[in-house]
Amino acid sequence: MKTEGRNAVLELLKTEKTIDKILLEKGAQGTLGKIFAEARQKGLRVQFVDRAVLDKESADKRHQGVIAFTTDFTYTDLSDIGGGENSLIVLCDGIEDVHNLGSIIRVAECAGADGVVIPKAKGASVTEAVIRISAGAAEHLPVAKVSSVNSAIDSLKARGYWVYGLEAGGESIYEERLTGKVALVVGGEDSGVRRLTREKCDKILSIPLFGKVNSLNASVALGIAVYEVVRARIEK
Repeated sequence: MKTEGRNAVLELLKTEKTIDKILLEKGAQGTLGKIFAEARQKGLRVQFVDRAVLDKESADKRHQGVIAFTTDFTYTDLSDIGGGENSLIVLCDGIEDVHNLGSIIRVAECAGADGVVIPKAKGASVTEAVIRISAGAAEHLPVAKVSSVNSAIDSLKARGYWVYGLEAGGESIYEERLTGKVALVVGGEDSGVRRLTREKCDKILSIPLFGKVNSLNASVALGIAVYEVVRARIEK
């Protein structure tokens, strides 16, 4: 697997993951110089190459002068995520866009979530692009890949989680006290949270909209929601 981008590679270097090699653009300075220094301190193999080599290796030419090669992304078992008194878990129901998934992982990690759950089918997986878009957050936050989001909800309920679906037509999120074990379900870009999944949730919460556009981007909606959880816990 390739990890591209300066922030993503810096975060990767903070983990215990096996890094096979790092390609750095010749003449590395600034953040690239910092990456080289940290890689050298860890005894990693670093190759200085022309930008054309990086462009060839990069999926979308947005490598920012550095690409790290690692083993494939390792998913975590759902049972190993969370469990604490104030645990927060995010479930993705049909998030297919890698940009949204990367942003969701970044938002969840910044808010102190315990992990993110994604489906094996009908959803984006953690790829090099997702890791880069997450600014390296995917290297720190456990991600579970499950065969069924609905079954995952059942499992979390059995562990004491209160499951909220983020969807239009629900109660205002600002009127809910989001304390204790919380699981937030965010739906796909076009379809939202699926009907059967909505029925599995303990409650549907909505973010009030006052403009002419009738929906928020999935990662933006999640950002608002997870920080409502953070606020509730600070005020507890």
